[in-house]
Amino acid sequence: MGDHLMADRAATEQTRTESPVAGGAIEVRLDEGAGKTEFFDDDLFAMVAEQARRSPRLRMNYNFHRTTADPVNRLLNVMYRGSYLPVHRHLEPARSETCVVMRGSVGVTVYDGQGGVVARRRVSASGPCCGFDIEAGVWHGLVVLEDDTVLFEVKQGPYAPIAAENVAPWTPDADDEAAVAEFIKNLETEFNKLKDE
Repeated sequence: MGDHLMADRAATEQTRTESPVAGGAIEVRLDEGAGKTEFFDDDLFAMVAEQARRSPRLRMNYNFHRTTADPVNRLLNVMYRGSYLPVHRHLEPARSETCVVMRGSVGVTVYDGQGGVVARRRVSASGPCCGFDIEAGVWHGLVVLEDDTVLFEVKQGPYAPIAAENVAPWTPDADDEAAVAEFIKNLETEFNKLKDE
């Protein structure tokens, strides 16, 4: 084994202590600091799903990043049918977004600047399309098609809430319950017409 490989191995075999943290994560203390390892398992999904089920928004994030100021934000987003995600884009500040569906399914719609549908795709853990990557500035929306849907998301940090100018003017206001319910129902109808592609 080369000297550099021996040095790498020695660095990883340093004395360490492990202690559990939230969600079954393991905190590993190394000589140069701490490292965290978390596993994506049924226990974690169930814990976050229970929080999502009780949330008025019918969804809940579980962050893997230590702070929202981290340069890369990594999280689970567990959602239930009826959760409203308005059509939006990530611009000013520009953020790309990558999602992998780990359980359940969602419908993703990409729009042009006037609200016309550019693409529509069913994305599911069990189908031929299991994820998507959306560049900054692209208008997109998502509808939850199955309860207990779990997405793994990666976005550039630091976290920035979606500003009003990044919410599409043709998407219903979150406070208009009747319009939101109709919007979700129409999206579900459109996606139920699609087979997994």
